[in-house]
Amino acid sequence: MFKLPFPLQDANASAGTKDLGDLPEWNLDDLYTAESAPEIKRDLDWLEQACSSFAADYEGKLGALDAKGFLDCVLRNEKINQVAGRLMSYAGLRYYQLTTDAGRAKFMADLQEKITNFTTPLVFFTLEINRLADDHLDKLYAQNADLARYKPVFDRIRAMKPYQLSDELEKFLHDLGVVGDAWERLFDETIAGLEFVVDGETLNIEGTLNLLTDPEREKREAAARELADVFGSNVKTFARVHNTQAKEKEIIDRWRGMESPQLGRHLSNQVEPEVVEALRNAVVAAYPKLSHRYYELKRKWLGLDRMQVWDRNAPLPMEDKRVIGWEQAEKTVMDAYSAFDPRMGEIAEPFFRKGWIDAAVKPGKAPGAFAHPTVTNVHPYVMLNYLGKPRDVMTLAHELGHGVHQVLAAEQGEMLSSTPLTLAETASVFGEMLTFRKMLEGAKSPAQRKVMLAGKVEDMINTVVRQIAFYDFECKLHAARRGGELTPDDINALWMSVQAESLGPAFDFMEGYETFWAYIPHFVHSPFYVYAYAFGDGLVNALYAVYAEGDKGFEDKYFEMLKAGGSKHHKELLAPFGLDASDPAFWDKGLGMISGFIDELEALEE
Repeated sequence: MFKLPFPLQDANASAGTKDLGDLPEWNLDDLYTAESAPEIKRDLDWLEQACSSFAADYEGKLGALDAKGFLDCVLRNEKINQVAGRLMSYAGLRYYQLTTDAGRAKFMADLQEKITNFTTPLVFFTLEINRLADDHLDKLYAQNADLARYKPVFDRIRAMKPYQLSDELEKFLHDLGVVGDAWERLFDETIAGLEFVVDGETLNIEGTLNLLTDPEREKREAAARELADVFGSNVKTFARVHNTQAKEKEIIDRWRGMESPQLGRHLSNQVEPEVVEALRNAVVAAYPKLSHRYYELKRKWLGLDRMQVWDRNAPLPMEDKRVIGWEQAEKTVMDAYSAFDPRMGEIAEPFFRKGWIDAAVKPGKAPGAFAHPTVTNVHPYVMLNYLGKPRDVMTLAHELGHGVHQVLAAEQGEMLSSTPLTLAETASVFGEMLTFRKMLEGAKSPAQRKVMLAGKVEDMINTVVRQIAFYDFECKLHAARRGGELTPDDINALWMSVQAESLGPAFDFMEGYETFWAYIPHFVHSPFYVYAYAFGDGLVNALYAVYAEGDKGFEDKYFEMLKAGGSKHHKELLAPFGLDASDPAFWDKGLGMISGFIDELEALEE
């Protein structure tokens, strides 16, 4: 089923301030000019006919195709993917600009339904590929190099071979997908429609979450308590969404014979379960020397006997409180990108000039930030909720990294350009690290260096420790749901069981914090996605260490890695750099960078 990927970024984003300069907005004309554009009807009509003729020409016949015939079949399937992806990208991006608009929501839902109906006859394609013998496919690859290029796609499809159902059941599940989407939309619309009143001002969730980084502790506390109250008032809805989604997943996994709730995600990420387990175990083991140690430092800096949850993202007392205008943010990121390699700056530049970024905070706009690749014959679009904080500059660097990656990978074509989630964070986190290092070089005093280091450590803890805690919460949630319906209190208890462990002994937890699982979108849209952040951060930390050591030809190897898109496994991509993610010591190297930053912070204290 074709659908726009959910904007996948940490839900810790911020919102609402003025005087930031001329903030860019999307121009979606490169996709379509309007809902009523004749090109939309043209493409829908083409898609309906193309899907029908594809099924008529190939269903039940894949095994009889020669190498040339099989390549033609693949190219036709790729074109269908491209047209469907373009339609859904346009509908989805317009919706995320204003999720509270009923017309946009209806347009996206109607389009999704049509495309699902059109593409249902194509379900046979992957099912029949999985019925072909390995040696048959190998012979076809040997006969046609252009077809052999698609082997990674077939390998991904065939990873699902042991879990495949009958053709009839697969078509049924394909059609039923729109029902699951309705629960996701219920979540999105509920979150976007929530109102929070803090000190007499009515705010949306972005504006309220932003107050958790306010310099005034009373304001942070007021925001945290209001979030808890509103989440508490709506917790039954959120619990219903999670119960339904988790049960639906359990049913599908059981029918497929999946050994664990996480397995489907691991297969789509092309990562071995033992590699994820090694990552998870390394991070949990490192909690005491990472988050526990850092938050103890932060507690002292804030002059507190105990930390409360509303202090987790508090600005430091010595922090530079200036607001960074959009023009300066653009210059900072572009300078860092171009200093690494001018080619990187050249790829990033059009995002700022051609309406490929939507930066302003607006009522009804989706929270957080993301880069959506659309389709390979258009270009990516970046969404931010920019407020002028140093962290927002890092978010710009992060999302622009995704954009650069997506532009480079587009050369692979529709079926090979998309990276698994574990590798999707590579360029984004690397771009963030380049920007941070550039800013750190420009620190004018030890105090400024300390503030920047602390901010980076905090972001890395949010990316690694927080996301692995999220992953553990999801693992516990799905395991518990297999035993029956979960009450809101049941889910609350699972949330608290991972929060105390990951944040450490410096914290107390206010009443109501147990409901803060409710607003994290990844749990609903992409179960078990979140470990990809920690994977990406650890991978990039190890990669950056190689770069910092002066590895010869690093830039060229880096660009080749990004251009590969989803055409290579992580082992193959990392080998030129002398790295291997299946080695448990690999993760310790990445975590060692965070620990090293904390060492420096402790030394600055002395």
